[in-house]
Amino acid sequence: MAAPVDAHITVEDLTIAYGDRVIMRDLSFIVRHGAVFVIMGASGSGKSTLLRNMIGLNEPTRGDVRYDGRSFTRADAPTRQKMLQGFGVMYQGGALFSSMTLAENVGLPLGEYTALSEAEIREVASLKLALVGLKGFEDFFPAEISGGMWKRAGIARAMALDPDILFFDEPSAGLDPISSRQLDELILELRASLGTTIVVVTHELPSIFAIATDSVFLDIETKTIIAQGSPHDMLARPDTDPKVRRFLTRGEEGGAVGEAAQRG
Repeated sequence: MAAPVDAHITVEDLTIAYGDRVIMRDLSFIVRHGAVFVIMGASGSGKSTLLRNMIGLNEPTRGDVRYDGRSFTRADAPTRQKMLQGFGVMYQGGALFSSMTLAENVGLPLGEYTALSEAEIREVASLKLALVGLKGFEDFFPAEISGGMWKRAGIARAMALDPDILFFDEPSAGLDPISSRQLDELILELRASLGTTIVVVTHELPSIFAIATDSVFLDIETKTIIAQGSPHDMLARPDTDPKVRRFLTRGEEGGAVGEAAQRG
């Protein structure tokens, strides 16, 4: 697959399997620099599994993942470790350490991968927390903040090393509509202010329509991608697979578009 010059991530002919059980097959797509790229599909379609293969937590059975044209899948351990420092990941639930303050959570990768002093790490952590609207909460513990703030703190930690790419796994899952909308707005603000490429796994329709500049739809039945492009364009095209259309409208034509419009 010939990737365009602005391709930040190239996934080519990826097949993911556990033994004889194929999860996804023949996945190929491009994530462009500065995109908010959404991986969507029904529960059990392999969205989070694909993300784990893209960041090296699992290894694909076949195919390649490339970053700026360099193979991540086939890279040796030192090269891969260096590439990983350009990634920031927010896992489902935020994955904060409950025994550490927010500043300590955000500072953890800085202590691991930089030579910054404790004071410098604290300063950077405070800056990252301020970027996500948590200025003044540095010394709070995760149990002392709301679910939406927990997710924001997870994003701050993902941003600690100033990554080129942010990966978010179901960032708005479990949040109320207002907190979810605020998180979507934060994602768009980060993309606009930092120019970061953002990859989001989600099945939340309001978020999909609010943030996605591009997307792929994973089909649980055929175990592959059956639609690519902007979710708005998918709905507008008459040849869109009926399964994709049902997902994007939740079975009610126009429902998702109306909900997204209300979100502004």
